[in-house]
Amino acid sequence: MNELLTTSEAGDADRLAAQAGVPMLDLMERAGKAVAEAAVNMVWGPDRRVAVLCGPGNNGGDGFVAARHLRDKGYDVRVFLLGEKSALKGDAADMARRWPLPIRPATPDALQSMHLVIDALFGAGLSRPLDGDAAELVTAVNASRLPVLAVDVPSGLDGTSGDVRGVCVKARKTVTFFRKKPGHVLMPGRRLCGEIVVADIGIPEKVLETLKPSLHENGLALWIENFNLPKDGGHKYDRGHAVVVSGPALQTGAARLGARGALRIGAGLVTLVGNATAAAIIATQITSIMVRSVAGATALSKFLQDTRRNAVLIGPGASVGAETADDVLAILKSPAAVVLDADALTSFSEPGDTPRGDASMGFLARNGNEPHRRETLFAAIKNRTAPVLMTPHEGEFKRLFGELPGSKVDRAREAAKLSGAVVILKGADTVIAAPDGLAAINANAPPWLATAGSGDVLSGFVIGLLAQHMSPFEAAAASVWLHGEAANTFGIGLIAEDLPDVLPKVLQRLFSEKV
Repeated sequence: MNELLTTSEAGDADRLAAQAGVPMLDLMERAGKAVAEAAVNMVWGPDRRVAVLCGPGNNGGDGFVAARHLRDKGYDVRVFLLGEKSALKGDAADMARRWPLPIRPATPDALQSMHLVIDALFGAGLSRPLDGDAAELVTAVNASRLPVLAVDVPSGLDGTSGDVRGVCVKARKTVTFFRKKPGHVLMPGRRLCGEIVVADIGIPEKVLETLKPSLHENGLALWIENFNLPKDGGHKYDRGHAVVVSGPALQTGAARLGARGALRIGAGLVTLVGNATAAAIIATQITSIMVRSVAGATALSKFLQDTRRNAVLIGPGASVGAETADDVLAILKSPAAVVLDADALTSFSEPGDTPRGDASMGFLARNGNEPHRRETLFAAIKNRTAPVLMTPHEGEFKRLFGELPGSKVDRAREAAKLSGAVVILKGADTVIAAPDGLAAINANAPPWLATAGSGDVLSGFVIGLLAQHMSPFEAAAASVWLHGEAANTFGIGLIAEDLPDVLPKVLQRLFSEKV
């Protein structure tokens, strides 16, 4: 059940269910019953007072059904409607007629002396920001500090983008139906939904064959069957040889984090390369990772002629500028899989888009005539057959791709299409997107994963899986999920160095039956 349906796709699922013989009224009845069951789990006892706030559409219809089922269970239920009952249409109007008690106007006073609020005001397809009476009511709900159970999405949340339209209810729990929507897992929607319950309301699974959703919530189902484990009789070269390019002498730490991540996730060999001074410093800090003095585009090209070195990471601590850009272009001419992170991306930004806006940094080619612009990078990626992955955070993303429109998923997909690379757009709601439109949203990262160097480890995980010949989208999705799970396993107090060392515990839990 990891498919995510946009609001449009969710509506199509309802219609396809109806075409398959499931009456829409039955879907609403089951949805409302599921909401009532969730409410019982939140507040128990016949003396509990529940305010059901109903809106003018089908979301309100779900609310009327939930109210009826809760009343049948002995709860003291009050129904409040935003708008006029005479304006209700279709199934919502039918369910309102089945409510046997008075329907009161939905005003802030409705919340007095309540134990639970059911938010059935507006669903995922809200088309404009809340204002007027609706915004006033939502503000009052949040100010009441009462527990809130949202129907489908909290009112005010865009179910596709996860953005807030004006103001938004902050729910303790949200009940949605058949499949989650992107807004349930993208920020800030995930935070506003609270715990999410996906209820089965009788929509046939076969509707997915028609919808063919291309967006998923990242999880084991996306990649675990193709995760490579060491095999009996195997050799270290069977698991690939990852190369991590270091920055200058005082900036080797990021590359070392990436290299350790690659080794821990299973790469058979890992080599760190850098100039002679950097290599000497690295050699004093590592044991199981090899070190070579390799500096400059020409030397990198020669080093990668050995095709056993089949995956390369460049960017962490590399420094922003023409030398890094030249190194990237040389690496892209090799047959190795490539991960571009941090400075490897920013080195292809336009001069005014750098962190300091310093045009003197220039990112000019060595002949001083042509800048290494983003188009040069994208062309180099598209002219090769081996995979390329990019791992930008929001700042690096905007410097390279500019202000792309749409949701985070829209932007990541467009970036993947423009560049030809699989894009990992990092954050609390990391999005993985492939050039063909396949995408996933990750939702298991804890807040303490936001620490210096954690992104370098993530890049190392990715290159380690690419070295083992995992497909690029699956390698990206697996790395992001394992990265988050390692942070969850360690807990508060995490620093980046902890991530590679706790990863074996995560892998052991996942694969204990196979090893």
